[in-house]
Amino acid sequence: MTAIETLEPLSRRIEPLGWHVQLNMPGDLIARHKDILLRLPSPIVFDHVARIPQPEGIHHPGYQVVRTLLDQGKTWIKLSAPYSVTKTGGAAYSDIAQVVQGLVKVASERLVWASDWPHPTEEIKPDDAALLDFFSSFISDEATRDRVFVSNAETLYGFTKSNSGGSPSDFGTAAK
Repeated sequence: MTAIETLEPLSRRIEPLGWHVQLNMPGDLIARHKDILLRLPSPIVFDHVARIPQPEGIHHPGYQVVRTLLDQGKTWIKLSAPYSVTKTGGAAYSDIAQVVQGLVKVASERLVWASDWPHPTEEIKPDDAALLDFFSSFISDEATRDRVFVSNAETLYGFTKSNSGGSPSDFGTAAK
């Protein structure tokens, strides 16, 4: 955990290395610290769909900050842990849908799926396949699925095809 006051100096130190800061920050804090976030020179990766509060969703000020950062082209969002902000719960996470749809529409090239396994905040562990299905349901075409589930991570983390595990159509074939 890092104090907000140290975020900007840290970002300045790591930016020349090509690194990013990763934030698991509630949407309320994203909105509150907008000015600092906009000044960060390094890329930003927000965990857990940027933890945008529900039911406000895309109307929450934190979402507006995230959209501004996405529009600047230096921000990434991990599609993970919808249970961290849902109010409706369950495998459907229907209240999160509008946020995920909005992010897929405006920045699918900077979304990265993440399982959040082993789900350290959850007493009852969610079904990872159901979480994957949840996020997949908002992505209608194969090219975008390939970006979100494979090539975006290759870009963000500097992976190459030879060590990334292939494409979504290759899932489940490793044991064959």
